[in-house]
Amino acid sequence: MAIEEFQFTESLEKQLSDLVQSDSAELIEELLENHSSGELARAISLLDEEERIKLIQLINSESAAELVEQLPTVQAVQLLEEAEPGQAAAIVDELPSDLQADLLSDLDSNDAEAILRLMLPNEAESARQLQQYDESVAGGLMVTELLRYPDHWTVAEVVHDLQTGSDEYRDYQIQYTYVCGQEEQLLGVLRLRDLLLGDRSRVLRDIMIPNPVSVSDTLSLAELHGFFQQHHYLGVPVTNEVGKLVGVVQRSDVDQAWIEQQDRSFLKRQGIVSGEEIRAMSLWQRASGRLSWLSLNIVLNLLAATIISRFESTLSAVIALTAFLPIISDMSGCSGNQSVAVSIRELMLGLVRPSDVFRVWMKELSVGVLNGSAVGLLLGTIAYLWKGNLALAIVIGSALTLNTIVAVSIGGIIPLILRKFGRDPAVASGPLLTTVTDMCGFFLVLSLASNFIEYLV
Repeated sequence: MAIEEFQFTESLEKQLSDLVQSDSAELIEELLENHSSGELARAISLLDEEERIKLIQLINSESAAELVEQLPTVQAVQLLEEAEPGQAAAIVDELPSDLQADLLSDLDSNDAEAILRLMLPNEAESARQLQQYDESVAGGLMVTELLRYPDHWTVAEVVHDLQTGSDEYRDYQIQYTYVCGQEEQLLGVLRLRDLLLGDRSRVLRDIMIPNPVSVSDTLSLAELHGFFQQHHYLGVPVTNEVGKLVGVVQRSDVDQAWIEQQDRSFLKRQGIVSGEEIRAMSLWQRASGRLSWLSLNIVLNLLAATIISRFESTLSAVIALTAFLPIISDMSGCSGNQSVAVSIRELMLGLVRPSDVFRVWMKELSVGVLNGSAVGLLLGTIAYLWKGNLALAIVIGSALTLNTIVAVSIGGIIPLILRKFGRDPAVASGPLLTTVTDMCGFFLVLSLASNFIEYLV
C-alpha cells in the first residue's frame, strides 16, 4: 500500500493514527519524512498515549531520533518517557550530543539514569559530561562531535582519517578542522579547502590559522547571542578553563535557544510557571502548574484590598475616586512593566549586574519623574474637566505622579534583586510589581483624599 492512498483522509493526525493502528512501519516513516516539524508536532499531540508508544515501537531508532529532533522539547521528553528504556536509549544514541544532554536533563532522574545505562558507553559518557553544564551556557549548548587532530599530523594523515571515518563523520556539522596540542589545548583551525587542496606532506602546525577565536564553556546564552550578533561565524570552538577544546557551539543552536528562552519567559510572565506547557500533558500537570500562580495572585490581591477597606469612609464620601483607582493602578503598572522589561533584557545581554542596583534606580528615577509628571498632569486635567473640582484634580494627578515614580523605580531594580538571590526575574517581577503598584496607588489616592476631604465633598 503506498502512502498516496492515505492522502484523502481527514487530516495528518488521522493518517498517522490509521497507519499506527495498521502497524505500517514503512508507511509511517515515509509520512514522517514528507511533513514539516510543525505539522508532525500537532499530529503527535493529538494521538493518545497508547498510539504514541506504538508509534515509537514501530519506527527504527534513526527515524525516531529524526522525529524527536523536530519536536518541541516538552513533547520530545514525553515520547522518551513513554518509550521503553531500551528503545529510548537507542533513540538518544542517534541524537546530537547537545540534544542528548538537554533531553536527559529534562527527564525524571530515574528515567534518565535508566536510559544512560543502556546507551553506548562513549555516548553515555559524553552525555554525562554535558549534563554538568547549565543549558543556558556555552557548555550546555555545544556539540562534542567535531574534527580535531594533533598539530604534528600531516595533511595526508588527516585526509586518510576523513576517508576511513566517513561513516561516522557524515552527520557532523563540519565547517572547520581544529588543531590541538598534546593536552588537547586548542592551537589553531584549518579550513577544509586547505586540507583537500594543500600539499599532503605539510604538517598541520605549519598551515593552521593560529590563535583562533574561541569562547569559554561558561559563557552565558545572552553573551553568546551578542557574540554571534557581532561576528558572522557559523560556529565557534568552546574551551574550558585550561584552554582544552571541549566542543563547538553553532550559531543556529544559539539562535534557537535564544528564541526558546524568550518564549519561556513570556509564558512565565503569563502564569505558566514551568515555562513550558502543551495540552497533551496530563490534566494534573497543567492544572497544578497554573493553580500555583493563581493562588499567589489571590493572596497578593487580598493585600491590595485591605488598603481599600481601611478607607471605606473616604470612598463613601467621594464616589468619584472609585473611577480613578483602576486608572492609576493600571497606568503605574504599565510604567513599571516597561522598566522590568528593560532590566530583564539588560540582564540577559550582560549589560547590567545585580550590583548595579543604585545606578539602575537613579536612571529609572529620572524617567519616572518626567513621565509621572506628564501623565499626572494629564489625568488631573481630565479629573478637573469632568468634576470641576480642583482639589480632586490635585489628588488624582499627584497620586499618579508619585505612583509612577514608585513603579518605575521598583520595576527597574526588582529583576536585579531577584537575580542576586537566584530567583527568575521573569516569573516573580510581575506579581511583585503589580502588588506594590496597586497597594501604593490605592494608598496614595485614598490617603491624599482623606487629608483633603473637606475640599472634595
